[in-house]
This record gives sequence, C-alpha cells and structure tokens, in this order.
Amino acid sequence: MNLVDSFADVSRFVRLRRDIHAHPELGFEEHRTSEIVAGLLREWGIEVHTGVAGTGVVGVLKCGDGPRTIGLRADLDALPLQEENHFAHRSTHDGRMHACGHDGHTTMLLAAAWHLSQSRDFSGTVNFIFQPAEEMGKAGALKMIQDGLFDRFPCQAVFALHNFALGDKGKPGDFALNEGALMASSNTWRVTMVGRGTHASLPHTGLDPVGAVIDLGQQLQALVPRVIDSNQRALLAVTQIQGSDAPNVIPDQAWVGGTVRTFSESATDAIEAGLRRLADGIAAAHGCSADIFFRRASPPVVNHAAEARFAASVMREVVGDAAVDDAFPAVMGAEDFAHMLRVRPGCYAFIGNGDGAHRLPDHGPGPCIIHNTSFDFNDAIIPVGASYFVRLVQRWLAQP
Repeated sequence: MNLVDSFADVSRFVRLRRDIHAHPELGFEEHRTSEIVAGLLREWGIEVHTGVAGTGVVGVLKCGDGPRTIGLRADLDALPLQEENHFAHRSTHDGRMHACGHDGHTTMLLAAAWHLSQSRDFSGTVNFIFQPAEEMGKAGALKMIQDGLFDRFPCQAVFALHNFALGDKGKPGDFALNEGALMASSNTWRVTMVGRGTHASLPHTGLDPVGAVIDLGQQLQALVPRVIDSNQRALLAVTQIQGSDAPNVIPDQAWVGGTVRTFSESATDAIEAGLRRLADGIAAAHGCSADIFFRRASPPVVNHAAEARFAASVMREVVGDAAVDDAFPAVMGAEDFAHMLRVRPGCYAFIGNGDGAHRLPDHGPGPCIIHNTSFDFNDAIIPVGASYFVRLVQRWLAQP
C-alpha cells in the first residue's frame, strides 16, 4: 500500500473512533459528536461552520490561490439498536449504537483533515462535510442542501466512502465502486384499508379490512415482474401488517406496509402507480376504501462516470490495482448521499470492513455486516480511507 506517511500511527484516531462509538447519537441529535468534530477542526486551524441543517458541521481549508474546490462527506448519526457487544467501547446509551460505521467514517475524514491542515501541500479549497441524519430516512443530506450547503461552500465535485462487507470480493481496505448506479432508492409505503368494524362472530354485519390487507399483500408480491422490465432490478417488500388488537374483533381499519428499492426514478414511478392501482381495486372488491401513503426517502445513488474513474485511479494509487473493483454490482441498500450526487458530480464508494477477523474480545456473535447489533467498525482501515481522502484532494485540486 501507498499510505500517507503520517498515518503510520493512527492510535489517536482509533481512540477517537471508539469514543464516538461509545457515545452514539441519533439523527439531528448529534450534539456531542458535532462539538468534537468542530473542536478538532478549529484546533487544526480549519475554518469551521456549525449548525448546518441543525447539527451538521462544515470545515473549510483553503491553501494557495488554486481555483478548484472539492467536497468530502462523512455521516455522523447512529441507529436505534441495542448493542450486543461488551467490549470497553460499547455504547453507553441503551437503544442506540453505531451499527453502520458512521463513527469510522467521521474518524477517517477527521484524520484526512488533520493531515491536510498540517501539510497544506495543495492549492485550492477542500470542504469537509460532516452530515447529520443519514439513517432512518431523515434525509440529512437533502436538508444540508436546502440549508445552502453548496451555495455557501462551493464544490465542483463531492466524494464519500462507506464501509462494507465485501465478502469474497475483497479484503479489509479494498475499494469497490462503479460508474453508474451503486445503491438503490429508498421508498416506504403503507396502505390502510378502511372498512366497518364488528364482532368477529358476525362478519356479515361489517366490512372486513383485514381480508383486504391480506389480499393486497399477496398481490403485491407479484407486482414488480408485472411492471418492471426483467432486465432491470427492483424490489418491493411487504414487511409490516397490522389488524385488530383483539382476537375477536374485526377492526374498522387495517394496514400493510413495506419498502420499495429501485435504480431509476422511472421504475419507482411504475411500482408506485401499480401499487395504487392494486390497492384501489382490491379495496373496492372488499367494499372498503384505501388510504395510500408512498414516501420517496432518497433516490438511487448514481455515480458520475468521470468522477468515478478519477476516484478509482486515486484508489489504485493508494492500495494497488488488485484491491480496487471498479465494476462492483449495485446493491439494494440506500444512502442519502444520493441527494448530493443529484446536484453535484461525484462518486460514492465502498471500503472493505472485513469478515470479522478484527473482532475484539467480548464482541457479539452476529455477522460482520452493517445494521447488526454485533457490528463494529474495523480500525485497521482508518489509515486506508484517510489516505484515499488525502490523495483525492491533492490530485483533484492539482488538475488544470
């Protein structure tokens, strides 16, 4: 590997990462984390802007008279999960944990900011974007944009990394990306069937919304192949259903809900239209009415080809050709960095977190995948991700 020399010892950043892990904060509540980020940036002589979209922080570092600009983004928030690990840096807050590695993302970007603030071996402007509320569909990226992110801090391009279990496709510190759609859109839906409640022993006196909900759930399982070309990938999952709270009551209302994942807006349009058509038709057949909710939380993460090629070339400089997969297949997970890629060119990429060999004593039994109650970020990849960010800034701003 061709890592930045100053990352030969990252023990201070390992301690920082574990401290953030031990104090997780949910979306738009990342007050402690934001204060740590802002304090370190100021300590390193970086211009700091706080309160962007609430708890977001942007650090601005300008060197020389270069006209080019770049944005690097990391996410701050944790998940509402109960941690099952019992090592020293486990969450100190019940019901909250860094189960997605945002503690590591924040630390890698801080490490890069530290090095660049000390070396100042570039000419241009780098914006370190620490974003709140990526999880739970809260769309912190969109809210930062609406709060004037790119007007206040111009970026010719934006880049981000996310740890990922690459499995047999890569080892810790390997990179994976592509030149198009890398992650799916995230959409949630719920259909409430409204009927007329009655005693379960007298179904003829009511209009049963539970039967309508069951019928709709079954029909929706076959919706995607009916409306989406078989050459495309899309998913509709039925994950929730709720009827009566009592076994002998037919309720006035029942509902069914879930998620839709696609790689294009046209596919989302087709699935939403099909869902609405089915819901209305099935409701009518059961003598009920349908209240339909469809929320588009984030669009697909679609990399810009030129920026993806540029990022891949920097990755190869850091870890070598064999450790970079630039044709990684798109995954059905979602990420609100997609909003940034809709308004600025850029690239989102994965960095391998490993298969769990980095586990400490008292690590939980779950798999080494994100959104798992036994998850922990692999500290060994901190210098790799930080080196990528540093080289990316140097290379991007050096272009004519």
